[in-house]
Amino acid sequence: MTERKLPITNDYIFKRIFSKKGNESILKDFLIAILEIAIEKVEVQAEVTLEKQLEQNKLGRLDILAILDDNTIVNIEIQVLNPNNFIERTLYYWSGNYYNNLVAGEDYRKVKKTIAINILDYEQFEKGPFHEIARLRRDYQNKILTNKLEIHFIQIPKFKKEERGIKTKLEQWMQFISQTNPKGVELAMKENKEIRKANDEYEYLTGEAAERRLAFLRDKAIRDEKSMLEGAREQAIKEGREEGRKEGEELGERKKQVEITKELLKIGMKIEDIERVTKLTKEEIEKIRRN
Repeated sequence: MTERKLPITNDYIFKRIFSKKGNESILKDFLIAILEIAIEKVEVQAEVTLEKQLEQNKLGRLDILAILDDNTIVNIEIQVLNPNNFIERTLYYWSGNYYNNLVAGEDYRKVKKTIAINILDYEQFEKGPFHEIARLRRDYQNKILTNKLEIHFIQIPKFKKEERGIKTKLEQWMQFISQTNPKGVELAMKENKEIRKANDEYEYLTGEAAERRLAFLRDKAIRDEKSMLEGAREQAIKEGREEGRKEGEELGERKKQVEITKELLKIGMKIEDIERVTKLTKEEIEKIRRN
């Protein structure tokens, strides 16, 4: 039986293509397509290896954090499951990057512009284009309050639904990422050398055994999570139990508090303060810290 080829929306594959050392030109071209600005240089921030990240936390965030030549901070995340709290989630992680880029004692005016780019394999918004940008605005005449906040939502299913040619650089990249139109992919590669380079990287990653093993491990973890969530929903509907709904909400809230605790531990917040913020016990927080 032929092994299923993993999609580019597998976040392990996606991160390998766009953040691997030597692939900076690929990431730069992709960001130019999304942000529609001139970019001279992109620097991907160093972190623990993907393999270590994956083995330690199979469902952790595999995102890309990069700094542009004008010191703008860009965080890119690909999301294949709708967690139903994604707006709050992206604001939370955006605010962390914004907060942490200012050194203690520095003037607030020196805080760097921070951009979050979310590539979603589901429709976040019922109406609107496949690529939307959220900014902070005043109520008065809808004027932008600051240009230091920018959150992009790129919804792959909406792109697939739209009948269009390849008129923009972003549409070239979306043909490559969605992989639904072979002719579109061929045309995108013909017109853009960086997409050809990205495709060569993709072919290598899906053909090399060790890389494929890690990508499949990641894919399996996400599929198991999706199956578990769908199974829980079906069971709750079948039984019609209010208790099941409440338990699901409590479980979701618990998971959210655990994720918040992890982030607060990373920035060195005291356990007593974390107790007040999350309502978790000291023992629970200590256990999360040890793990």
